[in-house]
Amino acid sequence: MVFDAHRHIGVLPAYPFYGGPPVNPDVTARATVGQLLADLDAEGTERALVIPNYGVPDPAVAFSFNELAVEAAQADDRIRAGLWVSPRPEDSDRTDQALKLAGEHGVKALKLSFLLGGRATDAACRPQLDRIFGEAERHGLVVHVHTSPGAASDIDEVGHLVETYADRVAVHLVHFGGGMSGHIKLVGSRFFDWIEAGKRVYTDLSWAIGFAPYWLAHETHRRGIGHDRVLFASDQPWGDFTGEFARMTAATGGGELGNLVFRDTFATLYD
Repeated sequence: MVFDAHRHIGVLPAYPFYGGPPVNPDVTARATVGQLLADLDAEGTERALVIPNYGVPDPAVAFSFNELAVEAAQADDRIRAGLWVSPRPEDSDRTDQALKLAGEHGVKALKLSFLLGGRATDAACRPQLDRIFGEAERHGLVVHVHTSPGAASDIDEVGHLVETYADRVAVHLVHFGGGMSGHIKLVGSRFFDWIEAGKRVYTDLSWAIGFAPYWLAHETHRRGIGHDRVLFASDQPWGDFTGEFARMTAATGGGELGNLVFRDTFATLYD
């Protein structure tokens, strides 16, 4: 059985990324719950955490898919919902509306990304971050945070959220740093240092460079910790289920680590 800890629902409008013509790169995005369920059936995915799709530089689009994610979770017990929230003060009203859904049946996570603005160390974002993590603690939710090298999504920045909030709230670092520098910072010490310090930190290796899943698996065996903090995630439609599944299967080698990555740790957090 495969449990997918991070995928999206909702189709984004075309956008002229990087100065080019308007395009729709998320070609496998799903607009309806029925389409999503058909994908799960085709993949053999038994559980999935479903989060609003995002990518165009307009937070209102991501917020608009919150109700769809909740609908999916309440339509089929295989699905758990994550809600889009924002650390930006200018999004405070939308975040307030999103957090009103935090107690709905099937909601298990909140999703933050600094790709659409804000910064973990920006004092202007601190009130919203305190509110988001406070609601996560109150409802027993996991907070997912996008990571990628450089700028506000770098693990140097996002790591402040782990240090500030992960004593009380489970923090899922999506994409394990998202590139070479993030992987080395995390596997080299920080991921394990946080675990040893009692932080409730989790991760997935969607988007990871080829060496990272193998190195992380090796270090969990060598250090004897971290094996229960890694989850499989497809990141559909931005990731590729088949490719992510093959890479993580090869890296974990089956056995206990494979069971944890593909099923048991998801069950611990979301079931």
